[in-house]
Amino acid sequence: MNRPSVLSLVSYRVFPPLMGGQKCVVDFYEHLSPFAAITLAVSKDNKPEEHSNYQIEPFLFNHWGGDFNLIYVFRLLKLIKKNNVDFIIIEHSYFGFLGIILRFFSKKKMIIRMHNIEGHRFRDMQKFWWGIYLSYEKWVCKKADHLWFTANTDYHFAINEWKIDATKCSTLFYGIDNSEIPSYFERAACRKSLIENHALHENTKLFLFNGTLDYIPNTDALRIIIHELLPRLAKKHVGYRIMICGNRITDEWQEELEQYPEIIFEGFVADIATYYKGCDCFINPVTLGSGLKTKLVEALANNIDIISVESSTLAIDAIYSDQKIKLIPDYDWDAFVLAMCQQSNLTKEKTPAAFYKAFNWQQIIQKALLSLQQL
Repeated sequence: MNRPSVLSLVSYRVFPPLMGGQKCVVDFYEHLSPFAAITLAVSKDNKPEEHSNYQIEPFLFNHWGGDFNLIYVFRLLKLIKKNNVDFIIIEHSYFGFLGIILRFFSKKKMIIRMHNIEGHRFRDMQKFWWGIYLSYEKWVCKKADHLWFTANTDYHFAINEWKIDATKCSTLFYGIDNSEIPSYFERAACRKSLIENHALHENTKLFLFNGTLDYIPNTDALRIIIHELLPRLAKKHVGYRIMICGNRITDEWQEELEQYPEIIFEGFVADIATYYKGCDCFINPVTLGSGLKTKLVEALANNIDIISVESSTLAIDAIYSDQKIKLIPDYDWDAFVLAMCQQSNLTKEKTPAAFYKAFNWQQIIQKALLSLQQL
């Protein structure tokens, strides 16, 4: 196949890429760009920087106003014709209907990149209309020429529950750039830096939680940390700090977090890798949401131990995590805290080599190109 031309529709802000989902979109096309001509049609709330590798068109309504994008059908068709587009890629299912319309007029193949099953996410967020969206999502997925899932659990759900032909489905994980684990000495240096910057005792256990802090599953995790974990940890008499990183926190939540000396609220940090490498353990008490948790991928990439509720790790096969994730039954906070207390500083357990192979961007891009070639 000659170098393909791709038009991708993105229904939310990804520029600048600050959060896991945004990075998943931007990094994918950055790594795809040497092998394909790319045009990104994104929502108008994006603030793209200059990208020499691909063309960015920020004029769409975001997914909450997605129906209004019908007025841009002809503009999108002109882009398809002008750029000799071979494939239309829809990020998430929101704009699936728009992809179907564009395919009808352009006769180009349409792929939907499913970051998760959105209907399930809306169900967990207790949106009363989640069932309606799930029916729509099933419909657009059945209409697609191919589906890329970021989690094997969603891949199997589509095949088994929606009865979508397995030949129309592939799994493309959230990617990482590093191909091997950070060294023990690199992690020890990062830990020392965090200890010194916050004037902590050298034996202090450092726990990390990271995420987009106005996202309901993550705000619920903050509630759990404060009201479930801290009271139990207080009875254990262990020296620890929980570092919380992330952006888009409300003033109310920030004021709440800053009331607790056991919590170090860092807000958005440009170099989150230092925290993944320097903390002793990543805690994941996230019981809501679905799909692959990018925070867990980043934690495994940086070889940090993880304590997580079981429901949050369903999308990561054991072959990729081995002994790095300590699984706790959902809502068993006594067991969660016990695992935190038993956590040793800078464990020598290693993230499996299979993880770095399967989640490496180069591997993912080659798999994506192969599926395009077969359409």
